[in-house]
Amino acid sequence: MKKLIVILVVVGLLGAGAYGALTNSRSGQDFLLEQALEAQMAGALKPYDFVGLEVMVCGSSSPLPDPTRAQACIMVRAGNQMFLIDSGSGSNTVLQANGAPYQLMRGLLLTHFHSDHISGIGDMNLASWVAGRPEPMLVMGPEGVERVVAGYNMAFELDRGYRTLHHGEALMPAALGVIAARTIEPGVIHNEDGLTITAFEVDHSPIKPAFGYRFDYRGRSVVVSGDTIVSEGLEKATTDVDLLLTDALSHKIINSLAKAAAAAGAAKRAQVLRDVLDYHVDTRNLDGLAERSNIRQVALYHLVPPTRNDLMEKIFTRDIETDVVMTLDGMRFWLPADSTEIRID
Repeated sequence: MKKLIVILVVVGLLGAGAYGALTNSRSGQDFLLEQALEAQMAGALKPYDFVGLEVMVCGSSSPLPDPTRAQACIMVRAGNQMFLIDSGSGSNTVLQANGAPYQLMRGLLLTHFHSDHISGIGDMNLASWVAGRPEPMLVMGPEGVERVVAGYNMAFELDRGYRTLHHGEALMPAALGVIAARTIEPGVIHNEDGLTITAFEVDHSPIKPAFGYRFDYRGRSVVVSGDTIVSEGLEKATTDVDLLLTDALSHKIINSLAKAAAAAGAAKRAQVLRDVLDYHVDTRNLDGLAERSNIRQVALYHLVPPTRNDLMEKIFTRDIETDVVMTLDGMRFWLPADSTEIRID
């Protein structure tokens, strides 16, 4: 990266004419391309020296569409262990664009099986296979996860064969393209190298069971709620947690959307919108949750609906007095070990 910066500074000093000369010649184009890619690769492969929990939002949207956001996905990394929570549409693109260490992937944890939480599984499997994970991608979740994984394995059977045939068994081992599944129950599901992951049941009725996940590592903690309302399970799991990434719904915006749909004659859409009003964490209930559970930082993802402008964001958060972060795709949270610091970028 330093090499590329030096080159760009020199080009800048030489002026627009020199830059134009470089970009208008084949040799200049090739030079700039190769230097940029070399710097990008070097940055992606540099040693990882952060000690603590790293969290990245790889999907902050919900089923309601937003062209700037992927659907539900959170990455949590602790040293050489990387886990993903849910795999909504577009999340793999966010992960790859932000340099996610797929080669370190230890598992994909599903909260439940709505389409906006599972539609990116095939893309994640391929990306981590190419990145060089040493074992089949393990997908864990509530009862039913075997059916979901079996469906993906069947749907991508031909694709897996093409990849191995094209690149060879040594580069793309066929066995690593087959997704593995494990049904889990509430409780500790992973305890290795100081990282403990606990699954807990949430209330996303009528979807049962639905899970959230808590990560504890080196004195730091993160909870990913999945889809839920404020419930006993969520309150217990978030007790004294450093960072809560929570599903969030604006009652005002959704109710207004339903009224607008009904007025336009879209009765089915209006009813679907009304049905979700008691289906997610209502922002009006967040202050009570944060206070009762003593949560250090609350961050909103799986936004219902996703906010597209400043007005929507103000309405979405106006009933919350707790300090909250409205997440964006690619946003990272850094929780250094054995401290109370939370950095956001």
